[in-house]
Amino acid sequence: MQVLLSIHPEHADKILSGHKRYEFRKNFFKNPAVTKVLIYATMPVGKVIGDFEIGEVIDGSPSTVWETTKNHAGISRKFFRLYFSGRQRAIAIGVRNPRRFDLPRALDEVEDGMVAPQSFRYVDPEVSAHW
Repeated sequence: MQVLLSIHPEHADKILSGHKRYEFRKNFFKNPAVTKVLIYATMPVGKVIGDFEIGEVIDGSPSTVWETTKNHAGISRKFFRLYFSGRQRAIAIGVRNPRRFDLPRALDEVEDGMVAPQSFRYVDPEVSAHW
């Protein structure tokens, strides 16, 4: 199972370059079978630009998650704190084997008529099998 995850272009580039080894979320996928993430770089890019396998998932208080991930977070502590402001829970999704696609893909190549997900969307694993 895989998901299409909306990620700001600067963070997507850091993931694909190996500089950002965790993607932070306020909630995690309910389906435990998810093993892969397709990266949708939000506007102005507006394309699916790569993917990664899900590694270790860290679920805890924001302070605990930051202490565990800070050396490979790819974001500043200030940005992290703003993102999780007022939250009791933080999720860090470990990035394994990031891969940038040779050819960025339009959302229509994932699914006809697809619009950008606010956060994430489950997609058929066969969609990216040959990308």
